[in-house]
Order: sequence, then structure tokens, then C-alpha cells
Amino acid sequence: MAIKKKKTKRITARASKSGIGAVPFAKGFEHVIRYFHEDVDKKDISDLTRSFVKKNFKKVDAKNILANPEYSFSMFTHHGATAYWSELVKTDEKYDSEVFQQYLKGFKTYLSKINLDGARIIKEKEFEKKLKGNVVTLSPMQRLQNKINETIMQDLLTLEDEWIDGQETSLDVYNQFKLHGLGGSATIPVRTMIEGWLLDYEDAYLKRCADAVEGYSHLKKSELNRRVTECKAMLEDLDKIKSATKSLRKVRIKKPQSAIKQVAKLKYQKEDATFKLVSTNPLNVIGSVRLFVFNTKYKRLAEYVTQDPKGFIISGSTIKNFDKELSRECTLRSSQLGFIQTVMTKTPNQVDKAWTEVLKTKVTSPNGRMNDNTILLRTVNK
Repeated sequence: MAIKKKKTKRITARASKSGIGAVPFAKGFEHVIRYFHEDVDKKDISDLTRSFVKKNFKKVDAKNILANPEYSFSMFTHHGATAYWSELVKTDEKYDSEVFQQYLKGFKTYLSKINLDGARIIKEKEFEKKLKGNVVTLSPMQRLQNKINETIMQDLLTLEDEWIDGQETSLDVYNQFKLHGLGGSATIPVRTMIEGWLLDYEDAYLKRCADAVEGYSHLKKSELNRRVTECKAMLEDLDKIKSATKSLRKVRIKKPQSAIKQVAKLKYQKEDATFKLVSTNPLNVIGSVRLFVFNTKYKRLAEYVTQDPKGFIISGSTIKNFDKELSRECTLRSSQLGFIQTVMTKTPNQVDKAWTEVLKTKVTSPNGRMNDNTILLRTVNK
């Protein structure tokens, strides 16, 4: 008797229902305004406002508006909500309302006002640029070299003068670097000078060069040996400074892109008249853990699942960080097209059960790429 294979339960991570990826647009525009005021980051509000400006204003006006300070785009949460809702209205007129049109009118009035402010800011910057046209600006390397010359190099020259005067002095290079706020990049010119001293003193001490022997004939061998030791100690300090700088160097961590920027280049089909389907807002994909899509050209239904607590991310027109083993895709026959309604209305567990019972076509792993024939059917946060 054949033993039935035990079905394994699909377990996916639950994404936090917050931020731009969880806007409750189904509850209406006024609820969305309250949600933006309480749960949406200022950066996302700014990105939405800026995106609205680029799409709805002429190039010269957009340039003027975007020249304004950052707070001009992030301090009014209802502006972000209006910009977000305007994209829904473009997708489906059912989202339009008298209240939204009033907010949209006020939003555009505000942008027209800061359009004038931005034009003034641009003119002032151009004027300041002309005034600074003749000012010589030093590169970071030039500024560093000047600082080296004015600090540690002066310390070394003072030490050299003391040695010429017959003083048996020394210099703590490590602490002097800390005192002057110098790092590992400043060790190169200092090392060059000290290594030059060391070579001369060793040549005189070991009698490798006649000129060096004659030049330092006034010094006792013990003094030459002391200076060689001092030079080596200073070079060791430079090695420690270089190592310490590497240890303290900050690791650059790439900041995650905002949801607005992630979906900016996403290709998808907003609406299909043949199958009577409308895509959900692509912003809802960000942060979700389950996504259903349908390719209207090839009748391919795909379910993307991720176990990442942060949910999906989008790069260009590709869904990233989905689980290839849990995600699936198959072609729908004409008699199976009604299954799309199941996907749109049932719970993930009910969809999973129906998929096994109804769809008998070959199941493959999706590649994550979206295109102009892709309808974003539904996103789920569990």
C-alpha cells in the first residue's frame, strides 16, 4: 500500500502593517489622511510630493518647486496623502471624490506659491555662484597637506633644530597626531621625512657612506645610535596610527530605498479590459509577504512568497528576496480563468487548497520579472 506524502504547512513571516506599504486606501480618502498623519514617515511624504511635482508640472516649474528646502515637501502630511490618492484616481475613477478634489486644489495652490519661492532661491544661488567665481577652492588633499605642514611637520622641524643644538630630545609622534587631529592618510609625508633621517644616521653609524660619516663626525657613536632608535620608534608610531585609523573607519551601509523610489521604474499593466482586471497600487507590494500576479498575454498566474520580515523589495521591474521554493507559477486554461476570483477573495490557506484541487497544469518557479502585461492582482501581509 502506497504511503501518502504528508503535506507540509507553508509558514511565512508576518510583515508589520505600517508605513507607506500598508495604507488602508479601501477605507476612503479621509481615513488615508489620518493614517498619513500618524503612521507615514516624513521621507515617504517628501518622496510622494516630489514625485507628484515631477509628473504634474512643466519642467521649468518643477525645477523651481523642487529648489525649495526639504521641509516644504514633508511638513504637510495631507499633501502626501493627496499625492498618493491622485495615483489611485488615475488608475480608477471610483476613488475620485469632492473632498479629494478640494484637497487637490489646495495642494496645487501651495505648490504654485512655493514655485515663486523656488524661482527666487535659484536666482539667489546663481548670484552667489557668480560672486564666488574668483574664489580658489582647495581640494581635500590640498587642505590636508596644509594641515600637515602647519602641525606635525613643524614639530619635526623643531625636533631637528634641538638635535642640531645638541639636545637629546625625542618626539611622541602618536600623541602628536592625536593632538592635531590627524589620521592615517597624514602618515605618508611624515614617514618620508623620518625615513630620510634614519638612512643618514644609519649610514654614518655603520660607516656605509663617506659623506654621511663626514657630515655627522661631530656626533658620538652613542648619539647616532640614540637617534637611530628614536627614528625607528617614530616609524613604529606611524604604523600604529595607520592601523588605528583602519580599525576606527566607519563601515558604509547602503540605505534602503524608499517605497516611492523602488516602484518608480516598475513595469506593470494598470488595467485589462479583456479579463476585467485592475492592478493594485504597486506601493502595496513593498513590505507585503505574499503577492499574486497575472500575465494577461500568456495567462500565467504567479504567487510570490517571502519569509523576510521586511517583506518584498523591488529593483527596477523585478521582485526581490522572494522564496523560490514557496513561490509558484502556472498557466491557466480557459476553463480555469475563474480561479482568479478565488485568488482575489479567499484567504491564503483557501487559495493554497484550491490551487492543489483545481489547477492541474505544470507548476514552476517564477523569475520575479514584471512587464507591461503583468496585472498586480493582490498583496497579502500573511
